[in-house]
Amino acid sequence: MSHTSDTPKYVDQWLRDAHAMEKQAETILKGQIKRIEHYPELAERLQAHLDETSHQRERLEECMKRRDTSASGVKDASAKFTAMMQNLSGIFAGDEVVKGMMASYTFEAMEIAAYRILSEAASAEGDHETAKLCDTLRKEEEAMADWLKEHMPRITRAFLDRADADDKKAKR
Repeated sequence: MSHTSDTPKYVDQWLRDAHAMEKQAETILKGQIKRIEHYPELAERLQAHLDETSHQRERLEECMKRRDTSASGVKDASAKFTAMMQNLSGIFAGDEVVKGMMASYTFEAMEIAAYRILSEAASAEGDHETAKLCDTLRKEEEAMADWLKEHMPRITRAFLDRADADDKKAKR
């Protein structure tokens, strides 16, 4: 398999992107968890994923340190700002819990793709340790996406039942 001499540059750049993505995920998850009141199963799973996400970020930091690169403060700050704006917009949505699930599922798909690409690039570079880490992180994101996919119908029904009962807090 042939690759360019730029492969390490791209791997480092994409690791910084992944780190910013995990920082963004942490901010989004914290915001969602704070506002979920009536969907304990979802809140519990989001909290578990927040803990997992924090650990993912730490493992990425260790990987970047091993590769003698570091996170991008600009990318991290931008990702956190985007997440805060997304959290703020959810406050005003009458169906926040449903839109939050859709956004979370979409975000998981982006993370899965990012880790699949990173794994392949690291492997092409010969950095099998980074490739293995990215495969592990991808599998963790796939597990969260699968959980959301499996539970979306039940949580949507619970939202609709609350909304039909004119429960003003159905969105959360």
